Amino acid sequence: MGILDLFWFFLIASTITPFLKQKILEMNRMRVLQKLEKKRGSRVIILIHRQETMSFLGFPLMRYIDINDSEEVLRAIRLTPDDMPIDLVLHTPGGLVLAAEQIAHALCRHKGKVTVMIPHYAMSGGTLIALAADEILMDENAVLGPSDPQLGEYPAASLLKVIEQKPVTEIEDKTLILADVAKKAMAQIRQTVKEILIGNQMEEKKAENLATLLTEGRWTHDYPISFKEAQELGLPVRADLPDEIFRLMSLYPQSGQGRPSVEYIPIPYQSQKNKKS
Repeated sequence: MGILDLFWFFLIASTITPFLKQKILEMNRMRVLQKLEKKRGSRVIILIHRQETMSFLGFPLMRYIDINDSEEVLRAIRLTPDDMPIDLVLHTPGGLVLAAEQIAHALCRHKGKVTVMIPHYAMSGGTLIALAADEILMDENAVLGPSDPQLGEYPAASLLKVIEQKPVTEIEDKTLILADVAKKAMAQIRQTVKEILIGNQMEEKKAENLATLLTEGRWTHDYPISFKEAQELGLPVRADLPDEIFRLMSLYPQSGQGRPSVEYIPIPYQSQKNKKS
């Protein structure tokens, strides 16, 4: 085999290998998904946003909740019998408010039990979706987040603070326009959260208070609402995630470029209490 033949062999292998790896990952995901559905007697829907190396060039792609996601989730819900439970595995930094609202309202309308499973985090729009569940299963170290609206790089609540603290004559027209939009956005998202909570049988006054808390900009947008805090807020959370969820997460790897930032021997260890002296 000559040098030119080796070159073409290497080029073809470099092109095909990532594709084959991706197909193997997808098959393994389907196996875990089928096992989980059989175990729980439910429709399992996966909404996971991570970086994955999708092409042979190795460029990582970061995903957020978008209209494509809402279309697919709504389709999965339509394909599910009304009396069948739905389990939604959620791992996301958030995304487009419209898409998150569509998913949340569709889950609220589903007659069967809806469970949202959060192994690590469901921030912003992810929290909005989680509020539509009858039950939220979280890892004890997982977090939710505030659902306060953002206008580009600015929190809506912070734009309103500018209007409150400075004379109008000292504020640019663009800032005034953004503040007007921010006021509308906050009212809209607060009303949406309230409707979702009431739809899940929460008392109206409590739903209104919680909706205000989550959308008023009290915290930074990436503030982590812990499992314990979620319980204190009155959310239906339990720390009872099936083992298959963690297996599933391992099949959605981060980008493999460069040296990994976390390494460990990926096997469970025996408890010291169970070891014989």
